[in-house]
Amino acid sequence: MNKGSHQVIKIYQKLYDLYGPQGWWPLTNHEGSNPTKTGSLRGYHPENYELPKKDDEIYEIILGAILTQNTTWTSAEQALKNLNDLNAIKPEKLLELSDETLKAAIRCAGFLNQKATYLREVTKFFISLKGRTPGRKEILSVKGVGNETADSILLYAYKKPEFVVDAYTKRIFSHLGLIPEKAGYMEVKELFESNLPKEVPVYQEYHALIVEHAKRHYQKKPYGVDDPLRDLMD
Repeated sequence: MNKGSHQVIKIYQKLYDLYGPQGWWPLTNHEGSNPTKTGSLRGYHPENYELPKKDDEIYEIILGAILTQNTTWTSAEQALKNLNDLNAIKPEKLLELSDETLKAAIRCAGFLNQKATYLREVTKFFISLKGRTPGRKEILSVKGVGNETADSILLYAYKKPEFVVDAYTKRIFSHLGLIPEKAGYMEVKELFESNLPKEVPVYQEYHALIVEHAKRHYQKKPYGVDDPLRDLMD
């Protein structure tokens, strides 16, 4: 993985220059608008790294991290809005919902049967924490939580420096020849974490910027057409 080491910071700087701060993770009741207009249209908070502040906001991000699995953020956001309309972005309230009501609310995010189970399990876990920040291994023990979801929760809900690797990250960096195409999650995570300052804002922005860049240049095959990051590969 050494080949990509010195490029990691340069790519971050280039993406930040191209798109600016992204203001992730969007929150349903925050008035900020999306700086790049390619995802949902509200809830973003560019350069405000203090959020989330309240338990309900932390919980909402945790729900969002489950709901966005294998679907678009806009679909997950709609599911969150539906839950919000039910006053169910509160742990105890969500657990009180019938299976039928919960599944109807999250149907738009797909995989409604398993996601309904995952939401209940992660909610029980959240309640059991009693306000403390969980460790990575603890979160990974929750049904439905894999590496990407765990790191999303730690980085965005609890503001812990855990780099999030998603399919876009692998697609871009393998296309540029910086990681093997079949590199494992922890291998890619280590590449970023060993070559970046251990700062939550940097981790948050880098992940969000990768997603924004992928939507423009790596959404459809052939990947990487007119990718400005190619200039950095010389």
